[in-house]
Amino acid sequence: MKKPEVPKHTVEVCFSPQLYHLFEKRDAIVVVVDIFRATSAICTAFEHGAKSIIPVSTLEEALEYKRQGYLAGGERNGIVQEGFEFGNSPFSYMGEHIKGREIALTTTNGTKAIHIARNAPELVVGSFINLDALAKWLINKEKDVVILCAGWKDRFNMEDSLFSGALTNLLLASNKFKSDCDSANASSLVYRTARRDLLKFLRTCSHRKRLAHLNLEKDVEYCLTPNQSTYIPVLKEEKLVGENWKK
Repeated sequence: MKKPEVPKHTVEVCFSPQLYHLFEKRDAIVVVVDIFRATSAICTAFEHGAKSIIPVSTLEEALEYKRQGYLAGGERNGIVQEGFEFGNSPFSYMGEHIKGREIALTTTNGTKAIHIARNAPELVVGSFINLDALAKWLINKEKDVVILCAGWKDRFNMEDSLFSGALTNLLLASNKFKSDCDSANASSLVYRTARRDLLKFLRTCSHRKRLAHLNLEKDVEYCLTPNQSTYIPVLKEEKLVGENWKK
């Protein structure tokens, strides 16, 4: 009788960019997550043909790219900033105006998390939008995984943690990963509790309320709908490029 495969790799979840230094590993792939809404928008952009996305820290940097002819998105506290046509709503990253374009993007939380982890051996972007494709891509890579939640201004948030649990479950189910990480195990448990109705489960979460006040409930629903894309945004030389993973 064949013995079950012993998991060789670990999955860990970091709930805040402020804690990243505690999880940083020399050989791990970092998955940056900002479900409401930056990483969902990034995945959507590649599904709609974007050439690359340049995550920048400040509004001034993004506007400088705009002056050079790039598309540029700028968001703070859920609101599109002055001088930008769009912020980080996924619906802004759909359509022919995106196809083949390079886009500079700065957001309250998501691009900050990317910047903090930019020196990781490999950095990719995750969302419910590309959940299954991302899990398969990571399993194929056969490396340790750290899921970095962007949170809200360095604080824990529920939506990023739910996604972390969903991804953790898929990696553990492959039998190629294990978790001795309490935050990964907690995320996994919370996701299993919530998975039948994520929208309902998140009805009291702070950022959903914040977006509801801005009349962005459609964004919330879209960001919680799994598997709308097979693209994996990968950071290469300070630009995110889309790798289509259909295997």
